Amino acid sequence: MSLTVYQMAYSPFCIPITAALRACGVEFTTREIPNWDRSELLRLTNGTYYQVPILEHDGRLIFESTPESEDIARYVDAHFAGGRLFPERLDGLQQIVIEFLGDDVEFQTFRLLDPHTLDSIHDPVARGLFVRHKERKFGRGCVEQWRRDAAPIRAEADRLLERFEITLRHSPFLFGEAPVYSDFLLHGVLGNLTYGGHNRLNAAQSSLVAWHERMGAVKLR
Repeated sequence: MSLTVYQMAYSPFCIPITAALRACGVEFTTREIPNWDRSELLRLTNGTYYQVPILEHDGRLIFESTPESEDIARYVDAHFAGGRLFPERLDGLQQIVIEFLGDDVEFQTFRLLDPHTLDSIHDPVARGLFVRHKERKFGRGCVEQWRRDAAPIRAEADRLLERFEITLRHSPFLFGEAPVYSDFLLHGVLGNLTYGGHNRLNAAQSSLVAWHERMGAVKLR
């Protein structure tokens, strides 16, 4: 079997896929895509798609059909996880949590990492393309604005994450005794926030911190 994940290692949407594959004991390789150069993805998909992640499984390409889809995660679930990521009984509840994480929470957390990501890019062309990519969506000067506003952005992120802290005080995973895709997505959002050690989890949210550590070693077997 050949399985490649085209990714950005810090992406909150790539981390859940690679974490789920590892939890399933699946062997795969990764190919890192620079944020500022998506040309490999465009060549791979014949110009139709440029986001990450993309899976290439035995010559078949799997990527999202819409901005709201979970096509890749559901493919991993169907082919490797035996339906454990998306149990039918949780379909409605998971969709609420997935949308909340992907929209509200991730909007706060990625803005806390992006200034540090920019600082790590030393090539002026790559820096310019990274900034241009962000400014096309969020407006001129957005990255530096996020740097200045880090304290209130972090406060809002912690406020939103407190809902998961409360849940995890009473349950080992978000929906009970075993992780589902919502757990892996939250793990990805927090992995993005803490990537490179620039941001730490809130120590006061101790149940969330302990859960994040468990997720790093979880097995779906």
